[in-house]
Amino acid sequence: MPQPVRDRFDDIRHTSGRIGAHRAEQPGMNGWVVLLWSFVAALVLIVAGIFVALVMMGRITLFPAAEEVITPAPVETGIVDTSYSVLVLNATPEEGLDVQLRDTLINAQWPADLINYGDAGTQDFAETTVYYVSEADQDAALGLANLIGGAQVEQSDFYADPNDPEQKQLVVIIGLDRASAAPAE
Repeated sequence: MPQPVRDRFDDIRHTSGRIGAHRAEQPGMNGWVVLLWSFVAALVLIVAGIFVALVMMGRITLFPAAEEVITPAPVETGIVDTSYSVLVLNATPEEGLDVQLRDTLINAQWPADLINYGDAGTQDFAETTVYYVSEADQDAALGLANLIGGAQVEQSDFYADPNDPEQKQLVVIIGLDRASAAPAE
């Protein structure tokens, strides 16, 4: 059989393993680049899925409504009404706190004849409290509590006079918070 004539194309190196009309470079990417792009695509899909799930569950609000401005309630300071009679009871083991509070009230222009004082039946009352009987007495109780230095204010008819239910009276129970040697709890 006759030998084909050699031409210039017979001496081309075959690096790609392709011959003839299919000698062009393989189109495609490096394996690591394909792997990197697949990780990026997976990450984008996961993040988008989590975001959509949070929006659907209501954890993220895309267009929040305007927040309401909460205005603080006005602090009731009450009024100091010296026409009320005041009963001061010392419910601490420390002696003389009732006399000190009586003197404080007298220095604040409270009539001395409207202030009664003494020891309470217990010596372990926690917080100093001003008690009042009716709603009409609340402002006077708040004023007295502010006058003596921020006591609690509560409504109770326990100290109301059964013989004179219309009597205007406030009761101050001095608690352990006013004692100088308050026991540690």
